Amino acid sequence: MPTVLDDTLLDDPARLAEADSAGLLRAAAMAGAQVRAAAELAAELELSERLDMGRPRAVVLIDRPGVSRTLTRLLAALLAPSCPVPVVVAEVVPSWIGALDVVFAHTDDPEDRELAASLERAARYGASVVLSAPSEGPVAAAVAGKGLLLAPRIPVPAELAFPRGLAAGLLTANALGLLMSDVQSLADQLDLEAGKDYLARDSFENPAKALALRVADRVPLLWGLDPVAVAVGEHAAHAFAAHAATVCDVEDYRQALARPALRRAALSDGAERDIFADPDDSSGDIPTRLLLLSVRTGPATDAARFQAEDLLPGADVIAPAEEIEADEIVRAAVLALRFELAAVYLGLAAGSIGGAGRFAPATA
Repeated sequence: MPTVLDDTLLDDPARLAEADSAGLLRAAAMAGAQVRAAAELAAELELSERLDMGRPRAVVLIDRPGVSRTLTRLLAALLAPSCPVPVVVAEVVPSWIGALDVVFAHTDDPEDRELAASLERAARYGASVVLSAPSEGPVAAAVAGKGLLLAPRIPVPAELAFPRGLAAGLLTANALGLLMSDVQSLADQLDLEAGKDYLARDSFENPAKALALRVADRVPLLWGLDPVAVAVGEHAAHAFAAHAATVCDVEDYRQALARPALRRAALSDGAERDIFADPDDSSGDIPTRLLLLSVRTGPATDAARFQAEDLLPGADVIAPAEEIEADEIVRAAVLALRFELAAVYLGLAAGSIGGAGRFAPATA
């Protein structure tokens, strides 16, 4: 028999708190605190002064396993439109690294020896290195005395360290004059989003719970209407996999439309399924939930949304600009946090990270 999501858990704060024995909801809600702590440490280390080197030749964003991969892609998408220097995303420091380059890396694995060797080589060749990582282990030792280490001050699980890593990257870009972001405002908006998504708020007024219920027992199709939205979708997919064992499809909507079979599946699920239908009488199709993500604003994004909504009727559009007045950096971070919390709620209701889990319907 098919299993059914225990969605009653989401509107029972006492059971939710009991199920969340690891404190993941509380840790995720500390996103704003992570950003403030990173900003405070950067000020103490005089990050802006020490990176006052003029325009670098290139900025290298090191892409390691975990949230590092998604935050580097988001940083690259945010930098791309106006950055006057090349932005390179790579798993290790490129062979051409030199004294005119800046390297940024985030990791929560202090024993990542491949990263340690790569950063040590970058520092040896004179590159400016900014590292967001724990203060102990080979990775931190690789830049000791030769680079800037932004160590965590707010302890959270590695899969929830996205806000800290993103803040460290934004502060680095600020110091280089490549991107202007108000990290204090970012922290405030993350606090507001965490408040909206608090476990005591019912699902009809809790955006994260509502999002979790929207994608429950379906394959989420997270199709972005702009490059920043695609990057946020990649982080959402990571969060759903990490917390709810849910696989997502993430793609730019134009590329997504070029895949006929999946496009047909998305269109066939535009209408709600019959709740009285026999679950055993199935064609074998996997139910999907199409979410169109939009972070940027402007004529290009408006045109993309118009086309996508015309070609994909019934799709849900998630556009933070309709809810908050903030720049695209804040909108992207807020949406990323909402997806993180939705993934945790879904994981608790599904039993993949604790909670009551799934139960089979009663049979006669």
